[in-house]
This record gives sequence, structure tokens and C-alpha cells, in this order.
Amino acid sequence: MTAIEQYLIDTYRATQQGAPMPPPPGRDDVAVLRSARTYAQFQAVVDGRGARHPWWAALRRLTHPHGARQCGP
Repeated sequence: MTAIEQYLIDTYRATQQGAPMPPPPGRDDVAVLRSARTYAQFQAVVDGRGARHPWWAALRRLTHPHGARQCGP
């Protein structure tokens, strides 16, 4: 069953029971990604590293496959 099908079933049940409607699938995806980014930056500060954007490390790994570390973004 897909997320849309489950959403439609949940919406139908909520209508029948007078309960509040469920949120549509994917509504909070951006908020979850932002929260994960904020947590990664917080952990970097707690660990004593700079609170740089966590995707810079992923970009660096993609552009330097041999694991070479560089300074800067």
C-alpha cells in the first residue's frame, strides 16, 4: 500500500469518526531535513568542531574520492 492510499483510508476513517484529519504525506519532510541539519551543526559544536554546513563534507567526499582533506568549503 502506498502512502497516498494509506492517507486516503485514514482520511475516510477520520471523517467517519469525527476525528481530526491526518496530515498529508510529505508535508513535514523539509522540516525534518532542517532539524537533522541543525542537530548535526549542534553536535559539531559540542564535539569542538566548526559548525559548518554538513553537506560540505559530503560534497568534498564526492569531489575527492581518495579521501583528501582540504580546508575551506
